[in-house]
Amino acid sequence: MQLNKFLAHAGVCSRRNAVELIKQGLVRINGTVIKEPGHTVSENDAVTVRGKKVDVERKLYIILNKPRGYITTTSDDKGRDTVMDLIGSSHKERLYPVGRLDRNTTGILLLTNDGELAQRLAHPKHLVQKVYHVTLSKTFDESDRKKILAGIRLRDGKVTVDRISHALGPKKNQVRVTLHSGKYRVVRRLFESLGYEVKKLDRVQYARMNKRGLPAGVWRKLQQKEVSYLKKAVGME
Repeated sequence: MQLNKFLAHAGVCSRRNAVELIKQGLVRINGTVIKEPGHTVSENDAVTVRGKKVDVERKLYIILNKPRGYITTTSDDKGRDTVMDLIGSSHKERLYPVGRLDRNTTGILLLTNDGELAQRLAHPKHLVQKVYHVTLSKTFDESDRKKILAGIRLRDGKVTVDRISHALGPKKNQVRVTLHSGKYRVVRRLFESLGYEVKKLDRVQYARMNKRGLPAGVWRKLQQKEVSYLKKAVGME
């Protein structure tokens, strides 16, 4: 296995970040500094990063129905609740959230120690689809739906969505949005740019994974067929 891929599989970091660690001379194999990301690692090699031995962890893939009030980080220096508090310490693997949801957004969040899969899911070129249920402060106007479909220019670039419609039910302030963009707080900013306040935001699908059977704050391991689907969707299988 190539060294940068080995580090990603071990959960050290993404493959891209592994390349930087290697080029900086922070990685050794059997005591020798290796600066070539494509260097082959064999089964009996001892790999260290900054002097700490690296072992390949068992890969773990988790889906969580994130409740409101939790931040999407592994730790917080302000003492706020994080999604890792919901996962608990029942696993020795070092899990990381795939992407992020802001503190007040609820819904599907994936966590894994598979650095390569996490990086690919987050990369725009793989067009990973997300579906959100949005509750607005007022009735959603048809003219604004057309504006969003045509594309809205935000401070970090133009954003388009795949689909947008009123959610099922009688309330005209509830909207279902499907998009690929991974820009930070993009759904909230889309609606805020048109004068709406987002009262509730719930991610109901991520890469076709849904939260059926998962109450708020509850998680489960992904089934092997679900993991295989995610890998296939981003070109890993």
